[in-house]
Amino acid sequence: MNKFALAYNKSIVEAFDLINQEYDTTISQAAELMVASIERDELIHVFGTGGHSTMGAMEIFWRAGSLAPVNPLLDASLLPSNGAVHSNWMERTEGLAANIMHSYGVKKGETLIIVNAYGINPVTIDAALTAQAMGVKTIGVTSTGFANSVPRDARMRHSTGKNLHELVDVFVDCHLPLGDATVAFEGLNQKVGPTSTILNSYCLNLLIVATVEKLLAKNIEPPVWMSANLPEGDAANKKWHKKYNERVKHLR
Repeated sequence: MNKFALAYNKSIVEAFDLINQEYDTTISQAAELMVASIERDELIHVFGTGGHSTMGAMEIFWRAGSLAPVNPLLDASLLPSNGAVHSNWMERTEGLAANIMHSYGVKKGETLIIVNAYGINPVTIDAALTAQAMGVKTIGVTSTGFANSVPRDARMRHSTGKNLHELVDVFVDCHLPLGDATVAFEGLNQKVGPTSTILNSYCLNLLIVATVEKLLAKNIEPPVWMSANLPEGDAANKKWHKKYNERVKHLR
């Protein structure tokens, strides 16, 4: 294997190995919250709070092998597709998260997954603080390594200087390497090969795996999507559409 490809592969595998060690602890604890929501016939909300973290909300929504009651909070103002710099500005806007959460119908007692590998920007922190005030259970997919290295008064931070991992009910560490990118080239100061989206997605899909494992152990049918590209997919998914269409905003 090419040495640069090998270096990138090594950084991803090392982080995966660290995440795997937490399957029976924090990932399992987070999955318990998700199971409880499904038992109560509630939605599992997932909020990727700006920039590329928005892909975390997309990753487990309407995905073959993922849970049907996932409700992604996909506010257009935070999507890089509507302007990369604009997305940065918006994720640094305090007060925005509460309005987004209310517009998507997040309710007291439900579960909210907040996905942001950096875990420091205002929308991220406001989402956690709003959830606390509402009595919403929170799972944070984030890291300590980056958050703890950024000064508390840095301009991209929330005015409280808080980190996501300090505020959620269950913290799932995605083990983001400092700086995100991991492959170094001689003569280039900036590393390449970002890892945050891959690591966020791996954590999220392990949460799905753990949730399904626990549902089956309780003899509860997991509400799981089949690929719509399989001949039998539409028929298999029909009952989940009927159950969740009116509640999951982006499903219909």
